Amino acid sequence: MQKITGQIKISPSIFADVQKTIKSVPDFKKKIEKSLTKKTSELLEFILQGAISLRCSDIHIEPEETRTKIRARIDGILQDITLIDKKLYEALLSRIKLLSGIKLNISDKPQDGRFSILITKSEEIEIRTSTLPTENGETIVLRVLNPKNLIEIEALGLRKDLIEIFKREIKKPNGMIIVTGPTGSGKTTTLYAILKKIQRPEIKIITIEDPIEYHLKGISQTQVAPKKGYDFASGLKSIVRQDPDVILVGEIRDLETAQIALQAALTGHLVLSTLHTNDAVGTIARLINLGAKLPDIGPAINIIIAQRLLRKVCKKCATAKTISPNQLKKIKQSLKKIPKSVEIPKINKGLKVPEIKGCKYCNFTGYRGRIGIFEAFLVDDETENFILKKPSIADLKNLAIKKGMLTMYQDGLLKVLQGITTLEELERVVGE
Repeated sequence: MQKITGQIKISPSIFADVQKTIKSVPDFKKKIEKSLTKKTSELLEFILQGAISLRCSDIHIEPEETRTKIRARIDGILQDITLIDKKLYEALLSRIKLLSGIKLNISDKPQDGRFSILITKSEEIEIRTSTLPTENGETIVLRVLNPKNLIEIEALGLRKDLIEIFKREIKKPNGMIIVTGPTGSGKTTTLYAILKKIQRPEIKIITIEDPIEYHLKGISQTQVAPKKGYDFASGLKSIVRQDPDVILVGEIRDLETAQIALQAALTGHLVLSTLHTNDAVGTIARLINLGAKLPDIGPAINIIIAQRLLRKVCKKCATAKTISPNQLKKIKQSLKKIPKSVEIPKINKGLKVPEIKGCKYCNFTGYRGRIGIFEAFLVDDETENFILKKPSIADLKNLAIKKGMLTMYQDGLLKVLQGITTLEELERVVGE
């Protein structure tokens, strides 16, 4: 192993050995506890290798009064790994700061940085670092950005009818595609899947992100730098002057960015972006609240996609149970008016749905891996005219459902009926 600031180089053979020995959270805990007497740099490498092996999205190092807790987020859920003493925490903090290009002598302000793990010439994993001052010290969060998480549109978890809608919409030369949802709902994965699908030599794609999460070949990616005057609004102005065909705006946060993005969509560009809203139709209200002009919103937007991520049942230990009469009635009622074009498994008495059990393979949670649930709000001529009337979210949602939109809850129910997830997981993420 070679250790340099900004990058950790790990031998492929050592990494392969770690992947064989760390198959569960208890394995991860044992590996770390055996490494507590090793050098700080080696301990950090074992933590990172274990995180990658277990498909963790984040590692949390949280100082408490006397000890420091290490936790990992796996399939969206935080799990306790182990506790370390204060002295070791301080050594880890310094090592992480040094690697990430963060100032060692500042502990009373939040800081951000990043470094990479190089396993082979073609396999590089980015780690994004965030430190935050707390009562007992600086909390560290390491976000693991593994290029292997980049997937094709077909692997997102879309229904057949939605895949066809997606493929049709991304072929359009102009207009706006907005993906909405809270932090950690898979918005970036969806946008990158779209970029991978539409990328070809004859079109120019430029992105403005905060930060660049994954590096895509053949695409011009830029990162905001507010201290240098390069934010989403100013960056978007510059990008439009570069004659792009497709523009990705990491997030619409203010009126100026919204206005420029809408205008770009109206003047011959395909614009992809994200927004934080609870559902698809709420995006219209959010844009209005930002101050965007009603006559621009409808004509500019092609489709709004809202999404969440559900944990999938573990294939090695999941069992099936017969659904209760009340749940059966609820499912039938929820799926009563969905379009005929959507395939629905048979819903009758004796219907069986997945039930979780738990094993070493799934870290005894009963779940392994995640899948998206979606609702897609298409903006056509009728919807454009309706938006001009500044309707309520409820009225807009009723129109969208009338025109064939399935809600995320309905999409989730279909995945329950297909044996992919559980009713409990669906209600945890979306509500009843």
